[in-house]
Amino acid sequence: MKIFVNTVVNNHYLKVAEGFNLELFKALKPSFVDLEVKRFDGCKKSDRFHLVIGLFKLFRQDWIGVITEDGQNEEEAYFIDEGVKLPKPLIKWKHKHRIIKQSEFNSLIRDEIEYFTNNSLLDWLIWPVMKIQFSLRSPIYKKIFNAKGEK
Repeated sequence: MKIFVNTVVNNHYLKVAEGFNLELFKALKPSFVDLEVKRFDGCKKSDRFHLVIGLFKLFRQDWIGVITEDGQNEEEAYFIDEGVKLPKPLIKWKHKHRIIKQSEFNSLIRDEIEYFTNNSLLDWLIWPVMKIQFSLRSPIYKKIFNAKGEK
């Protein structure tokens, strides 16, 4: 299954890319998800992260991932995280974070998520939840990345 979420922010794409750090990672956490960060190396190739996630202090599971690729050019900056050990029911996770230059003062943050469980019906059933969860990032991105005075 694939999910795409686009958010336009009023800031230079390289400045936005620099802001993808542990502080942003924690700010993007949905309120209903418990999160313990055991490791967060960063967003460059070979960096790793290890999270313990749960719902309402229940069902705690490990989520271990690695940054498999990162890059930057005159038009965009990006990195890709992929799951190594995933919480159930996920069996595959690939998330490309793209920060695309729109102008000198505007950028498009594009979340491109690909995930699978071991059941295609379940993939479809959780799609709306995943779409909502990632759409909730947009106001947070705007709050953090919009240049002073921009809404």
